[in-house]
Amino acid sequence: MSQPPNIDGVLIQWGDRLFYPGNRMVKSPPQPKLSGQAARQRSAAIRERIEATVRRVPQVMVKVTGGGRGMKAIAAHLRYISKNGRLDIEDERGETMRGKESMRELAGDWRFGGSLIEDVSDRREAFNIMLSMPRGTDPMSVQWAARQFARAELADHKYVMVLHDHQANPHVHISVRAESKHGKRLNPRKTDLHRWRETFAAKLRERGIEAEATRQATRGNNRNYEPLWRIKASEDGRLRTSRALAKSGQRAQSTRADAVEAWLQLGRALGASSVAADRNLARSIEGYVKGIPITGTMPQPDKTPEFERINKAVDVDPRR
Repeated sequence: MSQPPNIDGVLIQWGDRLFYPGNRMVKSPPQPKLSGQAARQRSAAIRERIEATVRRVPQVMVKVTGGGRGMKAIAAHLRYISKNGRLDIEDERGETMRGKESMRELAGDWRFGGSLIEDVSDRREAFNIMLSMPRGTDPMSVQWAARQFARAELADHKYVMVLHDHQANPHVHISVRAESKHGKRLNPRKTDLHRWRETFAAKLRERGIEAEATRQATRGNNRNYEPLWRIKASEDGRLRTSRALAKSGQRAQSTRADAVEAWLQLGRALGASSVAADRNLARSIEGYVKGIPITGTMPQPDKTPEFERINKAVDVDPRR
């Protein structure tokens, strides 16, 4: 069987749409302009992302859980994440501190280390970020990856981080001063959060921890995660309204439909490959897509002739 000449181009085009949607500026992008070694490296990276996703490698979680509107709120959060000074706090210089007196000194440094932060402000003067991995992940590796993440993504800002390893899932709280040392303000957006997840996952992989940062739509999920304020309000008995457990709007359905189409195109390309590993990966995609809940007018991947051909073309190792 001869190798289709543009398989790498197809993988790059549809892999980018599936895993890196922020790179896509229009609905139907042109064929990738990468060629030669660059194209081979890019398509190899796409294959790795596909393989990790269909194997259901653990997903990282990066959330902005709030932000302090003034020094009173910031100091309260610092006391919370440090358990009132009982846990070590590490700052952007890598120095650690502990104790109530250290908390007071840190609050003073943040208050006056740049534009003055009043006790109460009408804008967010700090952002609270949580980086988390599932139960069983080595806490020290989570802490190391969070440290490297902060150095890469929060450079020029004052920040502190605290590891919480006493709960089911190890996680790190980061509090970052909104104003940088050069006066530029942090303003996290959805695209920033996706990049942050990618960075955190990459740092974990550097440490030897399997981690991925794929979007919910890519994984076929549509869960509505509760924001921290709703969780706390529910725990305190103050929550008066319910929230749908799943995203059901037209935009959510369209996004998931686009993801399913990308999976189909990737499976089609890999299934036509002359390389047995590619065809085996196509079969894995078939099983994965069959498990994605389908709603509305989304394509039914388990019934498409493309996947029937993929399944027939896959070499089956007799040792399996």
